Amino acid sequence: MTPTVESPSSLTHLDTRGNAQMVDVTDKSETHRQATAEAWVRMKPETLNLIVTAGHPKGDVFAVSRVAGIMAAKRTHELIPLCHPLLLTAVSVEMKAVTPDSVRIIATCSLKGVTGVEMEALTAASVAALTLYDMCKAVDRSMQIDWVRLLRKSGGRSGVYHLEEMP
Repeated sequence: MTPTVESPSSLTHLDTRGNAQMVDVTDKSETHRQATAEAWVRMKPETLNLIVTAGHPKGDVFAVSRVAGIMAAKRTHELIPLCHPLLLTAVSVEMKAVTPDSVRIIATCSLKGVTGVEMEALTAASVAALTLYDMCKAVDRSMQIDWVRLLRKSGGRSGVYHLEEMP
């Protein structure tokens, strides 16, 4: 017997019995929605130098990682079981070298629709970071992916969210 969940509205992906469900967005209003997420990849300074001076033997690490992030955003519903397939209208993935030893990845997704794009932005940032790791692992296996997080979102009933810096 499946237990009854007392407050299903707080976890929209669960029904009243606690079973997983895809949220019904049929009656939601269509609005412009946008979300931005980030990921950081920390590495040896020598690895960052290889990337920014185009000295990496596998080619343009930023370009490949950027395309991987964009492709991942478009396929988020195939990776996250309860996500809706979305018709994204824009996806951008920016990479910035932060000396001495990091790359900051910022992914932004937009659409006009009935459900948010937070998962798409988070997926884009995550896969871009994983791709960067994959391309550089032969020269630096000690790389670390950090701070995958939502920075901001807008649109929809819940309005605007902006991450307040953590101490």
